[in-house]
Amino acid sequence: MYTGTYKVFTGNSNRPLAQSVCTYLDCRLARADVTRFSDGEIAAEIGENVRGVDCFIVQSTSSPANDNLMELLIMIDAMRRASAASITAVVPYYGYARQDRKVAPRAPITSKLIADLLESAGATRVVSLDLHAGQIQGFFSVPFDHLYAMPVLLDHMKKRFDDPSKAVIVSPDAGGAERARAYSKRLGASLAIVDKRRVKANVAEVVNLVGDVRDKDAILLDDMIDTAGTLTQAAMALREHGARTILAYAVHGVLSGPAIERLNNSEIEEVVVTDTIQVSDKEEDCKKLHVLSVAWLLGEAIRRIHNADSLSSLFV
Repeated sequence: MYTGTYKVFTGNSNRPLAQSVCTYLDCRLARADVTRFSDGEIAAEIGENVRGVDCFIVQSTSSPANDNLMELLIMIDAMRRASAASITAVVPYYGYARQDRKVAPRAPITSKLIADLLESAGATRVVSLDLHAGQIQGFFSVPFDHLYAMPVLLDHMKKRFDDPSKAVIVSPDAGGAERARAYSKRLGASLAIVDKRRVKANVAEVVNLVGDVRDKDAILLDDMIDTAGTLTQAAMALREHGARTILAYAVHGVLSGPAIERLNNSEIEEVVVTDTIQVSDKEEDCKKLHVLSVAWLLGEAIRRIHNADSLSSLFV
């Protein structure tokens, strides 16, 4: 029987974000203990009655990706077996999103595999932010809500830059040109694109710069910062072309491997990311890092999904 109530749960990937979402919704974070057995296997115990309840699980599948993914799958399975009315996986950062197509013979499409796993476990809906590849939405048979952190990042940009005409949104590669164009249009800034060629995974070579950045505030914009090789090389090119100041904005702060060292030694003056991935342990190592919260965006999505209201105004 449907009770008309909802509860928000989380695993161990990003508890502060889940708590912030609950603060926005003015509800408490529901009880769930996700632990490990001595051999490393994951155990989950849902500490709430979820029969007839709309359940929302806030869990990014960031590093350690496999552990966080298994936590999410096990929690979904537990709620399905406990007769939850619906189970929405709120995945702020969708891991394995870069494996969205075959790039070589006998290569997997792991993004599709993750979609199949979430559905098989019992997820009835999925919510995510700024997918690396938008077509991942089509890998699901259940409803998928693809949100964007643009309102959060744009609000910070507008406060940071008094005169947008002196700013330029820069895409660090051709693939992000559409995203950069959308931001530049809304901010009222000009647009530039760094043309690079990727030699191998996580290694990029800057080739050319399309657009004028001389004596302007250059805003490097990407969906994620992983090893920061792309951004730091792009920043060097911008400095060589006369950019006045260089800032970097990204939704997902993956920040793996040498990322922090590269950012500290780069031409970038400030690095702005959101809290889709918990990076609090890296803020001490990188003083350039500034974290914005997407809790209100996720919270509003949860509220509207539960109330069967439209989410269209959030898809911008």
